[in-house]
Amino acid sequence: MAPLFSHIANETIDSATFSRLRRLYVLALGAIALAIVSGQLLIQEHLRKQTDDSRVVNVAGRQRMLSQRITKQVLLLAAGAQPDSLRNLRQQLRKDIWVWHEAHRGLQAGDVQLGLPGYNSTAVRTMFREVNPHFEAMYGAVRTIADASTAGQSRVDSNLLAQVLRNEKRFVAEMDQIVFQYDAESKAKVNEIKRIEWILLLVALFILLVEFWFIFRPAAIHVREALQRLLHSEQEAKRLAKEMEQLYRAKESSLQELRALTFAVDQAALFANCSTAGQVRYLSEKFRQLLGYEKKPLHGRLSEIISADEAGQQAIDECIQKARSRISTSEIQISTRDGRKLWLEMSVIPVSGGGLAQDLLILCSDITYRKDALQEIERLNQERFDEQMRQQVLRSAQIVEAQEEERKRIARDMHDGIGQMLTALKFNLDALDLSQTEKAQAKLEKLQQLTVKLIQGVRMVTFNLTPPELSDYGIATGLARMAAELSKLTGSNILFENRSNFNGRLDTVVETNLYRITQEAVNNAVKYAQANFILIRISHTEKMLSIVIDDDGKGFDPDEVEQKNDGSGMGLSFMRERMQFIQGRMFIHSEVGEGTRITLNVGLG
Repeated sequence: MAPLFSHIANETIDSATFSRLRRLYVLALGAIALAIVSGQLLIQEHLRKQTDDSRVVNVAGRQRMLSQRITKQVLLLAAGAQPDSLRNLRQQLRKDIWVWHEAHRGLQAGDVQLGLPGYNSTAVRTMFREVNPHFEAMYGAVRTIADASTAGQSRVDSNLLAQVLRNEKRFVAEMDQIVFQYDAESKAKVNEIKRIEWILLLVALFILLVEFWFIFRPAAIHVREALQRLLHSEQEAKRLAKEMEQLYRAKESSLQELRALTFAVDQAALFANCSTAGQVRYLSEKFRQLLGYEKKPLHGRLSEIISADEAGQQAIDECIQKARSRISTSEIQISTRDGRKLWLEMSVIPVSGGGLAQDLLILCSDITYRKDALQEIERLNQERFDEQMRQQVLRSAQIVEAQEEERKRIARDMHDGIGQMLTALKFNLDALDLSQTEKAQAKLEKLQQLTVKLIQGVRMVTFNLTPPELSDYGIATGLARMAAELSKLTGSNILFENRSNFNGRLDTVVETNLYRITQEAVNNAVKYAQANFILIRISHTEKMLSIVIDDDGKGFDPDEVEQKNDGSGMGLSFMRERMQFIQGRMFIHSEVGEGTRITLNVGLG
């Protein structure tokens, strides 16, 4: 191996070259840092001046406003202000005169309190020299007027007032020029900052280009040469790898055992050590606390120490027996000395090496909570299944009962309506005497009326069975047809309104149940509530279809009707069962003497 190391040492990159590249790299970084710091200092200085310029522009603009406000206050004094406001006007005038004078002085000479730097350009100073005579004349006049007013003189000197008005216009006009000049100079400074930023950017790019050409490019060349030399050394490295392969193979089995041990320790904090015969050698502190043992040496079979019942001991012994040649994992229920039932997930790992006697490492996890949770889930699932079966049996019984009630209703309608009318028709035919013309004519007219009623009764029974409009055109058309037919057959005023122009189709079972519930509600309103006016409304949104049945009948108490055991609330129960069957909701609002509203809601899509 000595020739290899000598070869590698001879093939390394020259340290002097790296030292030179390092110096150049530090120099380039220093140049970039210097450019960045210098640029930041220049930019910060310009920004500070720009902040001062903003303050100067604001104060200069305020000077125009103050001159105009002072002139207005002087005019108010000349006009004769009210005594109540005269004192406040004098105080405000003197305050404004002082602020106006100090700001004018600060704009030219600078003022720290006002944030005014005091350095002006030649053009600004020239403008101030032109505006100063007007300022002084106006300042002297308003100061004299303010002093005279404070002294109690109520009348303002007309000459002083004319002097204020005359100079105020010139002052405002020339201050406008000064403000514009300040603003122009501020913009020029901003442009100067932009120019400096571009120069600094170009300098930084130039430094980066120089760094690339004189540092990174030579470094890349040296790295490529070093890689080539390293490729020449690859064959020698492969030879060394082959020589070391035997060592790796010898350690592979121990490494796998170590990985398994590491994984098991990470998964469980309960561990123990025993011999292949099952004799305990060590029990961890947490294992002791779980099993209720004190800190003293333990002796005997591990299975007897962990579990107090024979079933748990036998399961532990079987797991240890399986682990003599491979890792064994089992879930075992044990009983502690104090009678607690615990579930343990036990992993038994054989550990050997170095010619020593084989030991077994036992790693456990307390899975009692998980097992209890699974048992609780199984119990809840069984209860849910039993409840579903009970509900299914109940629904089946209710369906059969509803079918039987429907048959009884049809038979009752046939017997009470059609049957009686047929019997009456037969008796009238038997009593018909054609020899008596007038009586026969009267009986025939009565028979004709009876026949019309018979036809209506038959139509009513057939219409209550299966309306063709429902299966052909959907729930909206079926309800419209039902309202029209029942209105004719019952004589009640039954109306239908499709508020959202719903014409979609639903599942056949849903449409049939909605139709039957609505039909039951209308029949109840006619038969029991004695309603004269019934309105069926249908509307829908993107997610829900709603049917509302309103009537002006005598109303009822829903809770009282459903609690009765005489069968009067059976219709409402069947209506609710039908809505639950199609996963819809039904709301009933009714009061005695106030009519009834029934709302049916079912989801769409």
